[in-house]
Amino acid sequence: MDFRIFTEPQQGASYDELLAVAQASEKLGFDGFFRSDHYLRMGDGDPGAGPTDAWTTLAGLARETERIRLGTLVSSVTYRYPGILAIQVAQVDQMSGGRVELGLGTGWFEEEHKAYGIPFPPKRFDLLEEQLEIVTGLWATEPGETYSYSGKNYSLENAPALPKPVQSPLPVIVGGKGAKRTPLLAARFASEFNIPFPDPGTVPGLVENVRRACVELGRDPDAMVYSAALVAVAGADEAEFARRAAAIGREPAELRANGLAGTASEIVDKLGALREQGIERVYLQILDLGDLDHLDFLAREVVPQLAE
Repeated sequence: MDFRIFTEPQQGASYDELLAVAQASEKLGFDGFFRSDHYLRMGDGDPGAGPTDAWTTLAGLARETERIRLGTLVSSVTYRYPGILAIQVAQVDQMSGGRVELGLGTGWFEEEHKAYGIPFPPKRFDLLEEQLEIVTGLWATEPGETYSYSGKNYSLENAPALPKPVQSPLPVIVGGKGAKRTPLLAARFASEFNIPFPDPGTVPGLVENVRRACVELGRDPDAMVYSAALVAVAGADEAEFARRAAAIGREPAELRANGLAGTASEIVDKLGALREQGIERVYLQILDLGDLDHLDFLAREVVPQLAE
């Protein structure tokens, strides 16, 4: 298994706070630093300085880190035209020396769209399919050639398909819990399929859906990376765990039921079960970005027992 830190900056975090977490994650040996792509805090509480833009943040981190993978989990198709997104991601990949990954999804948080005047069409899955086709098509176009596309939602005519990312192909992440269209999109376009906050007992079926879709499309299902994202709250003892749970406004019992929570041994056991169910990569959702000791604890007491 490999482990990535996953943050939710819309809850209240400045760029400097994100930089501290990204650099600590790199120093501690985590494989990646990922962030959500949202523009409005969810729930009550202090929004801090307000939102930070995901790809602006990742561009900065690309120049201020050296090894760690960087990306979104996930960007919404409602925020950016696909041609612009392809340029942004390719440029940040260049700035990082080839360490960027694009997670792309339909978007769901209607309130943030209203708050910032972003259109929120009721049906967005077709947008996702077309954006995946366009972004990957632009990157795959041979140098010196142009790319054109005519679809229901987007049209491109003789795009120079520049700039190119350093990576070829640049990793694309598709995730979700849908039984039909999501697995097919992952099989067509993604290098990784991510299950966000899986309900207990659902992981094997979701993994199998994607593996079956890969076979249907003539793709080796073992070439796909299968991952999950879960909230992580750990402590050396019950008191420390309870303190960290309280710091993010969650109940210990609820965290144990739905996340990677409790003592190191509890978390290792749950991760071991996920590995047996086909999960190769885990995104540890860290909600208290000021508690860098938490990252250190996870890196020392949990990761070495499962990392490959």
